[in-house]
Amino acid sequence: MAGASRSTLIVHGRLAMRERRLAAARAGRHGLQVMSFEQAAVRLAGGFVRPIDDESLRAAIQAALPSTPMGELESIKSLPGMIDAAADTLHKAWRAGIDLAARAAEHPRLDAIARLEAAVLTQLPAGMTRPIDIVAAATSRIAHAPAVLGPMEIAGLTELSPIWRPLLGALTAHIPVQWTAGPRPAPAWLESTGVAVLRAPSETPQVSAVSAATAYHEAIEAVRWARSLLASGRAAPSDIAIATASPADYDDHFLALRADANIDLHFVHGVRAVTTREGQAAAALADIAVRGLSQSRLRRLAALCRDSAPFESLPEGWLRVLPADAPMSTPNAWNRLLARLKPEDWPDGADHAPTLRAAIDLLAKGPAAAPEIGEAFLTGRALAIWRKALLAGPAASIDATLKTLKQDDGLDACVSVAWMPASALAASPRRFVRLIGLNSSRWPRGIAEDRLIPDHIIPTAELDPLPASLADRRDFETILATTNGEVVLSRARRDSDGRLLGRSPLLAGHGEEVYLRRNAVPAHAFSETDRLMARPQEFSADPQAVSAQGCWRDWRRTEITAHDGLIRRDHPLILAILARTQSASSLRRLLRNPLSFTWVYAFGWHVPESSAEPLVLDALGVGDLVHVVLDRALRDLESAGGLASADAAKITAAVDRAAGVVAADWESQRAVPPAVIWGRTLDDARLLAGRALAYGDALLPGARSYGEVPFGGAEPKSDAETPWDPAVPVTIPDTGFNIAGYIDRLDIAGDGKRALVRDYKTGRAPRAAIRLNGGRELQRCLYAFAVKALLGDDIAISASLLFPREQVDLQLEDPEAVLAEITGYLGAARISFAGGAALPGPDTGGDYDDLAFALPANASATYCKRKLPAATERLGQVAEIWEAE
Repeated sequence: MAGASRSTLIVHGRLAMRERRLAAARAGRHGLQVMSFEQAAVRLAGGFVRPIDDESLRAAIQAALPSTPMGELESIKSLPGMIDAAADTLHKAWRAGIDLAARAAEHPRLDAIARLEAAVLTQLPAGMTRPIDIVAAATSRIAHAPAVLGPMEIAGLTELSPIWRPLLGALTAHIPVQWTAGPRPAPAWLESTGVAVLRAPSETPQVSAVSAATAYHEAIEAVRWARSLLASGRAAPSDIAIATASPADYDDHFLALRADANIDLHFVHGVRAVTTREGQAAAALADIAVRGLSQSRLRRLAALCRDSAPFESLPEGWLRVLPADAPMSTPNAWNRLLARLKPEDWPDGADHAPTLRAAIDLLAKGPAAAPEIGEAFLTGRALAIWRKALLAGPAASIDATLKTLKQDDGLDACVSVAWMPASALAASPRRFVRLIGLNSSRWPRGIAEDRLIPDHIIPTAELDPLPASLADRRDFETILATTNGEVVLSRARRDSDGRLLGRSPLLAGHGEEVYLRRNAVPAHAFSETDRLMARPQEFSADPQAVSAQGCWRDWRRTEITAHDGLIRRDHPLILAILARTQSASSLRRLLRNPLSFTWVYAFGWHVPESSAEPLVLDALGVGDLVHVVLDRALRDLESAGGLASADAAKITAAVDRAAGVVAADWESQRAVPPAVIWGRTLDDARLLAGRALAYGDALLPGARSYGEVPFGGAEPKSDAETPWDPAVPVTIPDTGFNIAGYIDRLDIAGDGKRALVRDYKTGRAPRAAIRLNGGRELQRCLYAFAVKALLGDDIAISASLLFPREQVDLQLEDPEAVLAEITGYLGAARISFAGGAALPGPDTGGDYDDLAFALPANASATYCKRKLPAATERLGQVAEIWEAE
């Protein structure tokens, strides 16, 4: 408005600026400009003068460091954190009014910092100047202060950096300057400046002290306290503040609690960028740039950057072309995948391999191409975060830099409960305050030397005249003096590791603290979950709680209940899975662990294979590797004249060739150990495969050997010839079960009268011959039956287990009798299972039960022992196989 007079209000921090501007707008104070003292000095300096902001300073340091000789700092100037340390040191020197160039001769370290300062100043944009230059320019134009600034009020400050003090004193000769201290302590140097100091008596809030179990418990109690104030109507959100000296220790806790409580809790100091989707997109890209490309990292990046240029032309569902459990952690693995992809492999039938190859080639460039990678894969806010991270530190450590970046949380500070540093609260008081983290060494924090200019070069008191320790004490006193409602002082008794924590000395004189128990019933819950946990009677009526309690009670009983696997008789889903074609492993699971059989085949539960590279292959992985090598080597030998006529040299050569091909395929499709261990594993696989093929048993005359032979409808694993039609069903008589699978090795005599069914075992051989082994060993007998069913009853079948590690071959005596015995057990199992007895068995909760996580804790020692007698009685004849030899 034309009649409005200009005036200036100096405050500290973004929160104070927002609140003061809102108050001025409500009061209709036209012409009032709210700013920091630095901004006022820049305004007075005029022209195109700008202060040096953090991002510009970091960019200038990053550009200047490589070419600037740093003396004794030369060896560390490329390390992560150097840019941050240099920016912090320069800011301190500038705020303290230290002329680095003039003092460069005092110490080589100062000479290095002075050279860096000079190089940085040449890199900064035009008009961006140091505080000392801003003060000089403002002083030369101080006659314009009445028109530019008008009357000045400084409110909410307890100190001012030394560099600005001469300018403040000079302003008093041209404009009225008032330091509104209120109840805050005013600095002593104000007395010699001519600044009018306006004081007010201290507020007398209701002060109480509490101790919580841990820092997380402190955060929970703080949110409960805020919720109670809002629910009671005693306070509006803008009246409530939660603060501590160092908020980083609590940020993650409050971020999680904010979502659960559904309260607008504003983070005054900002939230970590990686807690947002855009920040996660940048973090996913940084993970690849720093640690290399793998399938899991690419999937994460593709999910977060679906619309980026490298991915936007790929069809929906394109990730299905990647092998499910392959780590894809080497360039060779990606090259092999891309080379074998065909147009029909893609969801839309088009060839997108070149597009995917271009994206992978770009990602494989690593940290050196970080700017190019970011521009290609990120957009909008995610790209801005990426660029900021590259300014804050070297590309090689961009993943660590991203963790430190902050951004605004998008909430309006003036209408929200605020979580903030104590310094922000001291500058912008609220009526209801909770101060947390009041532990020794945490509030007040200790005085630390500068990272680049230690105390023996420039005393810390000179370089940093406003240290964190004194500021923390001053902020604490200011908060108590300016809060007119309620102050709760809170500390944690223990840290996250259970160690006892001491009390802050600031708590002295504030009465006895209230001991808050972690499991106590809260006076006011902060969320629905918290409310239900605080009211056990109400929670016990919840259907979910009723079910959980019933399950827990049933698990503690010795008799079999619905929570132990009892299902209604002839359930359609049970009948459906019994009607499916079975395998030897599924029938073994049915006999020895009916409960797990239900979970796997009725519910579809399974444990996903980890794509992380293991230290060693587990026993199952080694067995798979040996079987694949054996199959390929056997096919090679059969195509070159047959295994029967192959000598040791031919077998060794075939195994070596097979191991090379299998290793390449394995590395592109599965997780592999480190190179040295992987090489030893392949050597072991070659040894076992060679022994298995060269085992000196009596060869069948004119025999033809087959490996991984499919039957019963199993899909062939290769295009090798098979001795029968794999699609022909195989039915176990008198059981109703059809079976399918793969025979490790089948040898058929030239006259077709004899056949050898062999199963390879890469583990240790048992001490004595085994027949059924408690139902664990069904495969030999079932596979022998399948061969007889497919080749005719007039063929003589031998079935054996070969342990090539010890070169032990265990023959199955009288397969016909064993099959008749198994048939009885399987028939009983079918009747029992259809009758609803999906109960625990001897394998439930065992070392090899991959679904043991769904059982009660320590199930093998407690739950299974408690339930097994009743389960054995209920299963009847089925349980008899558990004792079979």
